[in-house]
Amino acid sequence: MARIAPLAKAEWPSDITEFIAAFQASVRGDRPPVTRPGGVNLLGTLVRYPELAKPFLTFNGHFLYGNSLSPRHRELLILRVAALRHCDYEWAQHTLLAGDAGLSAREIEYATAGPDTPGWAPPEQTLLRAADELIGEGSIGGGTWKLLAAEFDEKQLMDVVFTVATYEMVAMMLRSFDIDPEPDLIPHLPVRE
Repeated sequence: MARIAPLAKAEWPSDITEFIAAFQASVRGDRPPVTRPGGVNLLGTLVRYPELAKPFLTFNGHFLYGNSLSPRHRELLILRVAALRHCDYEWAQHTLLAGDAGLSAREIEYATAGPDTPGWAPPEQTLLRAADELIGEGSIGGGTWKLLAAEFDEKQLMDVVFTVATYEMVAMMLRSFDIDPEPDLIPHLPVRE
């Protein structure tokens, strides 16, 4: 049970409902609406604090839709964060987005095992290692940075750090507030042994 219960969508204040609708339309652009789990429990929790929700969603929108990394690389980083932080909600939501971004079911599974799993292309192996170092040490090590800098430009390097940091914060929020996954997200939760 959630520690901070999400506000039912019918109870959202009109200004936040309009903000979220405009935000979703702007990040979607010309693409048709996605028929995926919409994160209503996450959003319903955030709308309890509109002064936080609006700037956070705007900031987070960059990492979902304005990121200079490819969608595949973005989702690989987010999956690694979700795996390292044992954030089931984040994992389930982003396995769907990772599939849309071209990651195979096997690659999604391998994101839990990390950079030393055989089969990763060198840039992806380095991205996974960067996520591990950021979460474990709070910084990307010199050797990993050198490999990243050979593949990615300055904006992409900044997006690597900020994507990992942002989704680590999201994982902390989801787990601390104990936000329940929506019913249509449940089939995508990780299986814990």
